[in-house]
Amino acid sequence: MNSSTAIYKESREEHPSERRSVAYMRQRYIATMERNNDQWLAALRGPKKDEALADLRTILVRGLRAALLGGGNGAESLVEDFAQEALIKILDNLDSFRGESRFTVWAQKIAVRTAFAEMRRHKWRDVSLEEAILGRKESVSMPADSLAGPEQVATQRTIMAEFRRFVDEELTDKQRKAVLAALGGMPLEEVARRMGTNRNALYKLLHDARKRLRQRMITESLSPQDVLGLFS
Repeated sequence: MNSSTAIYKESREEHPSERRSVAYMRQRYIATMERNNDQWLAALRGPKKDEALADLRTILVRGLRAALLGGGNGAESLVEDFAQEALIKILDNLDSFRGESRFTVWAQKIAVRTAFAEMRRHKWRDVSLEEAILGRKESVSMPADSLAGPEQVATQRTIMAEFRRFVDEELTDKQRKAVLAALGGMPLEEVARRMGTNRNALYKLLHDARKRLRQRMITESLSPQDVLGLFS
């Protein structure tokens, strides 16, 4: 056997540590595939939590890459970050898992929701609250349906003008900002952050604002359905 053949043979032989590594990865893969719901919960709460998290992270990353493939918005480069954020939410909500589906399916749904929420926040990152409000203010003079006839356009503009008057007259400054920013398309989580409050407080603020506006619309004989139709 010449020296080149000996070198080639040596390079093809697995080192013992390499064989152990391959065997370990194979065992990890089998364990991941064979875990049932109870085993996932036990693993994520047990002494080998880090190992279970690594397995779950692999599953989430693979699923997110498939879900976001071809989106054309650069989200694929953020998959690892989305998966990490989803793992935190999954751990915080383990007690809410009711076993109605496979645990990995439940976890993947959380990951996808997390990814889309993060993408919405990213989209609005450079848009100020004032810009979102201004965009909604400017739209009140425009008809909702560009294909509507002159009479329908006039009706739409009248309804929008009345609605905006109710917003100005019935709502507090904070309620007005929250309503117009939300109608402008800004995610509520982002509206809450910009206003220096939390999501629950913002929901309460918007709930009270809607009650005020609804009562005013009823008093003025303006159908809430007509107003909602302009924002559909």
